[in-house]
Amino acid sequence: MELHQVRYFLAVASTLNFTRAAERCNVAQPALTKGVQKLEQELGGQLIYRERRLTQLTDLGKAILPMLERTLASAEAVRRRAQEFQRKEVAPLKIGLAPSISASLVLDPIAETAKFVPGLHVELREEAAEKLVDLLLKGEISAAMVGEVQDMPARIDDWSLFEERYVAVLAPTHELANHSSLGIDDLRETILLERSGCDITPKIQRSYSPEEPFHLGHSGSNDLHLQHLAAAGFGVIIAPEHMPRLATLKTIPLEGDLVSREVRLLAVQGRRYSPALDAFVKVARLRDWSAVVRTA
Repeated sequence: MELHQVRYFLAVASTLNFTRAAERCNVAQPALTKGVQKLEQELGGQLIYRERRLTQLTDLGKAILPMLERTLASAEAVRRRAQEFQRKEVAPLKIGLAPSISASLVLDPIAETAKFVPGLHVELREEAAEKLVDLLLKGEISAAMVGEVQDMPARIDDWSLFEERYVAVLAPTHELANHSSLGIDDLRETILLERSGCDITPKIQRSYSPEEPFHLGHSGSNDLHLQHLAAAGFGVIIAPEHMPRLATLKTIPLEGDLVSREVRLLAVQGRRYSPALDAFVKVARLRDWSAVVRTA
């Protein structure tokens, strides 16, 4: 099936007139007729009734018309995107974010990168840190922002951007809300809301309370959903300090900064950077991240 055959058929389906369809396609009528006939041969059935001056779609023609319309539209979209890319009108940048790395972290760097890269088109993807490393190596994402990564491959460039502590996030009506800070004993006695894919709670458990498990309540893969649960009084979230929070929530420091982490930028070593990736890496590495981390 050739795209020009599809275009010829759609023109006839629209005008129900071979002469006007040929004019629309800017071809001679015999060429258009031959193209439609070849399409019919390939599909194994007549698509158009031709009875003197009466031209109508057959049942087969009506059945495949929407599909061929989508086919042509998709092909034209691909062509436009390719042309835009070649003219540098579209500069794709795919950024991976580990769980609990908020998209708010990359908004300003993206905006700054866009000043240097016209046509910047960003796609954000959230996965576990180890999965992001795999996607980087496969070329499915351009860069990643993560916390800790076990067994970092040698082929990955790894830059530390900033260090942040974790804080307790809870409703102002929670029984612990009046504390100036929370210790490990406080965490043992309350219900913790757990972010799926985030290893912070297990990390605190292993380091400070291996013998006494925490009381884990509801969990979820969406930070905003967990915040609504916390605002409703269902428990306490242990969240990174930079995480944007609902105005109805309160944050309390953890005594002695029980847990902290480095936020790191990853890219594949030795691979040629696109202009968009090159600009983003430079902006991220030169940025003063201290203004980003909130003070609880």
